[in-house]
Amino acid sequence: MLGADSAPGLPCSAVTRTSQSPRPPPARNAKEALEQLSRPGPHAVLRGDLGMVGIPGVVFAPEEGLGLPAVAFAHDWLQPAERYADLLRHLASWGIVAAAPGNHRGPLPSHAGFAADLRTTLDVCAGVRLGDGRISVDARRTAFAGHGIGGGVALVAAEGHPRVTAVVTIAVAQTWPSALDAARNVTVPVLHLAAGRDTVSPAGGHAEPIAAAAGGPVWLRTVTKAMHTGFLDGKHWSDFVLSGSPDAKTRRISRALVTAFLLHHLCGEDRVEQLVDGKVPGTTLAERH
Repeated sequence: MLGADSAPGLPCSAVTRTSQSPRPPPARNAKEALEQLSRPGPHAVLRGDLGMVGIPGVVFAPEEGLGLPAVAFAHDWLQPAERYADLLRHLASWGIVAAAPGNHRGPLPSHAGFAADLRTTLDVCAGVRLGDGRISVDARRTAFAGHGIGGGVALVAAEGHPRVTAVVTIAVAQTWPSALDAARNVTVPVLHLAAGRDTVSPAGGHAEPIAAAAGGPVWLRTVTKAMHTGFLDGKHWSDFVLSGSPDAKTRRISRALVTAFLLHHLCGEDRVEQLVDGKVPGTTLAERH
């Protein structure tokens, strides 16, 4: 299911270790923490194909480790999972198994069906050994995440899930079933990353009311100069439909913020707190109530 990142589909030949994963280095301030967490982590990364378990999509994982945290990531409207490979690979380099189903890409996707497949993706990661049996996931350290409608789908998937421990949305968009209604019943920590220049799902009509409806701890952080599609990588025909374009700086900031939030809430890592609660350059954090 997993192979070297440069050669998808090859059997994993890594030797598993059970020692604790390396921690991020201490940072003097949020700027330094942002610089550290935006760079790849200490783990070599393997890549696999979810199609082997019946769901199209990709999975990235550290080349070795037992009891790892994991996140299932939902793509935005029309987008292939490959456009998030940069983020998924980055998370894996910091010790987090990251999988993204690639179905439900039509113009009228079933959000309920997408949420069900996102749950299945996470269950597969937690329920089977990866990398020829040499990599495993701790089902108690799992999260859902997504971009655009995928962020709404992540909330729908998290509602009532018995084990998920965090949710991350990026430029979240409303869905049906309602992401806002789901948010009321999600009691685990949730990070909403909004785009300050989003004209596809502006924060005022999407991220802000969804965050206000949160049933548990919530962080609403806006990447000030980001556009909705700035979080994507590569080119796709949908770029002619959606406003904006992929942006390296936006991806750099979001990589660090998502990684920090997941390390903090899935692994209890306290060296990244400045990127969770602090003043991060290029972003604004809404007051928490």
